[in-house]
Amino acid sequence: MKKIIFFVLSFTLLFGAVENNTSSITKKIVEKGKSLSFSSSKENMIELLVIRKEQLEKAISTNNIWSKIYSNYKTYMFLKKESKVTNAKISLLKKRVHLTDIQKKRLEKYIEDKKTIDRKLQLLTEYETNPFQKLVKPEQIEEVPSVTNPFAILSALSFLKKLKGQLEDYTERYSSLNNIVENFREEIYILKELISDVKDNNKYKNRLKDIENRLKTYTPILEIFKTTLNVYGKKIDEIKLQVRKDIKGEIEKSASVGGVVLFFLLFFLLGKFLVRKYMEDNDRYYTINKVMNITFITFFVMILLFGYIENVSYLVTVLGFASAGIAIAMKDWFMSVMGWFVIMIGGSIHVGDRVKFVRGNVEYVGDIVDISILRMTLHEDVTLTTYMHNRRSGRMIFIPNNFIFTDMIANYSHAGLKTVWDGIDFVVTFDSDIQKAASIAKEVTKQYSKGYTDITRKQLNKLRSSYSIRNTNVEPRILTLIDENGIRISSWYLTNAYATMTLRSTISLEIITRIQAEENVKLAFPTQSIYVDKSAPKPTPPADLNNGIA
Repeated sequence: MKKIIFFVLSFTLLFGAVENNTSSITKKIVEKGKSLSFSSSKENMIELLVIRKEQLEKAISTNNIWSKIYSNYKTYMFLKKESKVTNAKISLLKKRVHLTDIQKKRLEKYIEDKKTIDRKLQLLTEYETNPFQKLVKPEQIEEVPSVTNPFAILSALSFLKKLKGQLEDYTERYSSLNNIVENFREEIYILKELISDVKDNNKYKNRLKDIENRLKTYTPILEIFKTTLNVYGKKIDEIKLQVRKDIKGEIEKSASVGGVVLFFLLFFLLGKFLVRKYMEDNDRYYTINKVMNITFITFFVMILLFGYIENVSYLVTVLGFASAGIAIAMKDWFMSVMGWFVIMIGGSIHVGDRVKFVRGNVEYVGDIVDISILRMTLHEDVTLTTYMHNRRSGRMIFIPNNFIFTDMIANYSHAGLKTVWDGIDFVVTFDSDIQKAASIAKEVTKQYSKGYTDITRKQLNKLRSSYSIRNTNVEPRILTLIDENGIRISSWYLTNAYATMTLRSTISLEIITRIQAEENVKLAFPTQSIYVDKSAPKPTPPADLNNGIA
């Protein structure tokens, strides 16, 4: 029977720790022990209480920062008391007029002890008043982030996670102190039972006195801690609710802005699809496509600015000052932007146009391959200009947009025109058949330029609604003019603006071939006549005078 009761008590002691209120375990052990009438079972109960007491002491002392701080606090108070006693001894000895050798040595020892105690007190100064302040005081809450854009949502979520960690850490500190107080109370109960049942109980009485002193220190701290935890938890909950509300509002706002942007994006993609499908002119398609891209980007930026800037008037003011500063400090850049607007809105130059750009004494002829906000990009081609002046071609020329206000830019293919007038001159002698030479030139130019003549006639008829064009004669023009060395035949015809050299070469070859076949048409070239006086000695001419002399 005794063994059965002891087993029941042991089982309760070992496995009862899972209950929340551990002091009830000890009370059950005591009640079971008191209900037994035989002395051996009482001894078993005392043994179980001693085991339980040791478990509580071990739980209190294991990794317990409260006990460590309290121990340091007791050490500080003890050293302070020792310092007062030592000071009293030193003062007492110094008051004496005559000191013996033993008293002198004792005074020196007291002074050294005083210095040692003061150094120790200096190390433990933080435990002088309110040693548990660091643990009781909650961690400072950082400034609540303002959720004004989608990126701030991430920082807000990180802030909430940090708040949760702070509250959990603070709650854990409170739980550790509360568990210590509960363990102390249970140990007090055990010690009182042991003092009443054990004869040699001085050890238990000293332990009881020490625990009661600790409880006097811990109990008010626990009450303050509990109140602070309650206030701190409510404050964190309030901040969490506000931050979550801001996050929800920002998500709804971002969804609205995203919906507007998505609508414009779909509209933009639909517009690009229709332009690609129904726009036959590739050059116009490029320009319209680029304008649509810039328009969408502008709308996108404006939506973001008006969606996420709280006070738009500030933005307008800042942009006003910024524009004034840019206009003064960056005049060329600002004028290039204005030039881009003029080019885009006016339509004087498009991507794909053949243009001539004159800067100083240098001329560039080529095709516009790109128009950006600040500059136009020209791809130089092989033309009559490059043949006669530059002697090189194929370069990429970058023309600032502001040059349209200050320099001459000639457009060879404006408003759908694809042709330009080109001319070929040749000189025949005065005694040649001028009418035949002019007829040959007219026949050849008319033959090879007929397709371009018909195209130009149609294009000019279309331009009459936009421009006051009076001279619409597109037939080749043959001019006969008196020159120094003969009669100059000037042939003018319409040709492709992008391939003038090709047709020029073809017509030139055909005219020369036809004229060489005519006996009464002679090409003129500079000549010199030398009259030799037979009576005078015949001079020996230089070696190079015979070249080119008729």
